Amino acid sequence: MLISQVGEFALIKRFRKAIRTDASVIVGSGDDCAVLAHDKKHYQLFTCDMLVEGVDFKSCEDPYLIGRKAIAVSVSDIASCGGLPRHAVISLGMPKNTPLKFIDTLFKGMMSVARKYKINIVGGDLSRAQSIVIDVSMLGLAEKKNLLLRSRAKKGDIIFVSGALGGSIRGKHLKFIPRLKEAQFLVRNFKVNSMIDVSDGLAQDLNHILEESKVGAVIYEKSVPLSKDALNLDEALYMGEDFELLFTVPPKEAKSLRQHRNFRPIGEILDKSLGLSLMDKNGRARKLALKGFRHF
Repeated sequence: MLISQVGEFALIKRFRKAIRTDASVIVGSGDDCAVLAHDKKHYQLFTCDMLVEGVDFKSCEDPYLIGRKAIAVSVSDIASCGGLPRHAVISLGMPKNTPLKFIDTLFKGMMSVARKYKINIVGGDLSRAQSIVIDVSMLGLAEKKNLLLRSRAKKGDIIFVSGALGGSIRGKHLKFIPRLKEAQFLVRNFKVNSMIDVSDGLAQDLNHILEESKVGAVIYEKSVPLSKDALNLDEALYMGEDFELLFTVPPKEAKSLRQHRNFRPIGEILDKSLGLSLMDKNGRARKLALKGFRHF
């Protein structure tokens, strides 16, 4: 059997079944970050993201933007768990005929994001490869009271997003701003039950929350904010790489949160038996296909 026949998420579940951890691991595989014991007030967050030429970017694209994306995607993971990024290591694979100017510009893009979010680049690794591969591993800290996971959504919660969705391939996937400031505003001012960042598409990433929280949900078509680059609703639902925050809050919190234009309510958490559905503009509900970006 080939991995293409198994699929990305089934392969991840296969690995998770074989993993055993000790008491230092608070949350392991299955969220945006691993959560590790740190001190009395904080958890340590640990995440990694790999960008591969031809999959996550094209060699003809601006190397500065490729570099900034390589760091920004991990910042987005840290943000969605309610933390702040602190340290990173970078592994870089590249063909031996890669122009030095390309790599220099790539690194400038990385450093621009690292400086903005006060991230220390503390090492890494280099290797020859057939195409450019960038892997970033990042550590962050989250106050224990502020930790956000996929697994705590509650029936009756209102589902919010932090911005417009869809059409990311037309530029946003390289230029997005990690919603670190927004995530910190939320954890300091509201009770947020669950959160994830939208990297693989609204439907697929919301389903991760539903699976981990053992709940269902409905999304209201009329409420989904479409990016100016989105051609249709399907791109908002399935394209991915928007890197907006997708989160759930109790109804009382939602009433206050609606006053902040940066956050848009798009649906509601329901009983698990109802699965994931979309309510169209005419009030008709249909089951949402659980698809989005997948590597296999």
